[in-house]
Amino acid sequence: MVRSTDRLIQSVHANPGALQSTILGVSEAFKRETSTDKLNLGVGAYRTEELQPYVLRVVGKAEKRMLERGDNKEYLSIEGLPEFRAATVELLLGADSAAVKEGRVATLQSLSGTGSLRVAAAFLAKFLPGVTVYLSRPTWGNHKNIFGDAGVEWREYAYFNPATVSLDFDGMLHDIAAAPAGSWSKIADVIEERHHLAFFDVAYQGFASGSLDDDAFAPRLFVERGLEVLVAQSYSKNLGLYAERIGALNIVLASSQAADRVLSQLKRIARAIYSNPPVHGARIVAEVVGDAAMFGEWNVEMEEMAGRIKTVRQDLYDHLTRLLPSKDWSFIGMFSFTGLSPQQVENMTNKWHVFMTKDGRISLAGLNRAKAGYLAEAIVDSVQNA
Repeated sequence: MVRSTDRLIQSVHANPGALQSTILGVSEAFKRETSTDKLNLGVGAYRTEELQPYVLRVVGKAEKRMLERGDNKEYLSIEGLPEFRAATVELLLGADSAAVKEGRVATLQSLSGTGSLRVAAAFLAKFLPGVTVYLSRPTWGNHKNIFGDAGVEWREYAYFNPATVSLDFDGMLHDIAAAPAGSWSKIADVIEERHHLAFFDVAYQGFASGSLDDDAFAPRLFVERGLEVLVAQSYSKNLGLYAERIGALNIVLASSQAADRVLSQLKRIARAIYSNPPVHGARIVAEVVGDAAMFGEWNVEMEEMAGRIKTVRQDLYDHLTRLLPSKDWSFIGMFSFTGLSPQQVENMTNKWHVFMTKDGRISLAGLNRAKAGYLAEAIVDSVQNA
């Protein structure tokens, strides 16, 4: 007879995790690499021009104030720090949002973007049993784990066209329209016509373009059109609070009464998963957003970070165009699906010590100007010879 513990061990061995192909697995492999040329383009964590982690100046100032005040470390309520919850929903939808003013948003502070997604997945599983979540193809690998582990069925919709190395817009609209019963407005039209529920994963607000408002355009558009939506937020990137695990889940509803009921159920779910959220990161966000001067400083730093990435992107584009002018490299952005095959990705890693996920996606947050030419040579070599 096989004991239950033995069966568990055998099951784990028969179904090993895919960490080696995930972003975290890429980072672990990068750490083991000894070459001085190595680059980690898998994780979206911002690095300085010296490729070192960066702590925002405004974060240090906020922490100093908190230390001087002697803020305690008591447990937060399940829904989180009130000042943070108010600040985060206004950052997302805007202070003038009708949904915010009318109290139609259920906002739960959670464990960064991942925790927010996981609570939402459990909420969908409980209150919309049998619902299917549609994820872009490709997507962040953990999306599938999160919904799958919550017992929510997921399928994919077209998103990336490898032939053109760009958005498959027509394919995306077709797949969304076909799901059972050039713009975001068109996507909103299809969502509304098909009575779908849109779920946004906002992990880079302000970090992508340097503007908090510009990067929140899509969810704001849907809410302004009167659609009910779910939005997961993270402050890992735009405030550099990676290890603080600070984020939120927002569900915009048709009435304040519905928002109250939904928040009550979200709290029940969060209570069973992690009880209540951490306080330190929430206080940093509330401190920065709640002080006009510090908020302005934060915006300046976000513009600096976004600006550095844009400069690196331009350098990489220029090098690629010089080395292989026959190919259109305009798709290169902060996050890019390069169109590289798994074999070409292996060449990038084994020959050039450039680490990325196997689907060929790269993050320019981990690149500096000094190595832009080196990366271009690696990419062109992989395209031509691998």
